Amino acid sequence: MSISPKDILNKNKNLNKRIDVEKINLDDVTIDDLEFNGKNYEEYINLYSLLDSVSACQVSDAYNSVSRRPGTFNSIKPINNQKVFGRIFTVETASDDWGTSAIAIDEADDGDILFFKVDGEDKAIWGELASTCARDNGIKATVIYGSARDLDALLYMDYPVFASNFCPNAGSALGLGSLNEPIEIEGETINPGDFFFGDENGVVVVPKELFTKTMVATLGVKIKEAKIIDDISDGKTLAQIVGLK
Repeated sequence: MSISPKDILNKNKNLNKRIDVEKINLDDVTIDDLEFNGKNYEEYINLYSLLDSVSACQVSDAYNSVSRRPGTFNSIKPINNQKVFGRIFTVETASDDWGTSAIAIDEADDGDILFFKVDGEDKAIWGELASTCARDNGIKATVIYGSARDLDALLYMDYPVFASNFCPNAGSALGLGSLNEPIEIEGETINPGDFFFGDENGVVVVPKELFTKTMVATLGVKIKEAKIIDDISDGKTLAQIVGLK
């Protein structure tokens, strides 16, 4: 197979480039631009420039302005306070079945975020070995509506984990769960391919069909808050800025 000059150009593009927030352009951005495909460099860089600069709080505020829903799951907390964002690969399993976790690691695509719905918190379905394998397979993070374990290792790993609880005990390698099907948590449906954003504040899920609107709104929130910080630096109080005085 021959290599064209275009192939060389795409290979040499700096995917770590970031631009200032006030220069971000989201006009043509879609959820597919979370992955660089060789043709979407400008969209990819603009999107990552935004997402690298915002928090779960700002994404939640933006999604709420679009949908009147916060997109949060308050029972799910960060285990090791790392920021991550990407598309969701859903998993549903029982608390005594960590085997489904192992299968999910093999089945998910590079760059996916595993999102588990577990039927209880009495046993852990995720820990150090699963995190190590998932990280090495290119998975970006794991989110568990259920329990994790091995916090002595997870707290210091370069792999983001979010969970609603933790405990030392685990079940068995049964492998009886379901993969990449819609799951329902706290009355909200999460579909495969939906957008996930998590950091030390917590987690936000945005339906894929509302991703672009939410990103545009997130940029608006970021710019507005930056202006408020400037106004505070200029001597105004928050009460004055929001019109309470």
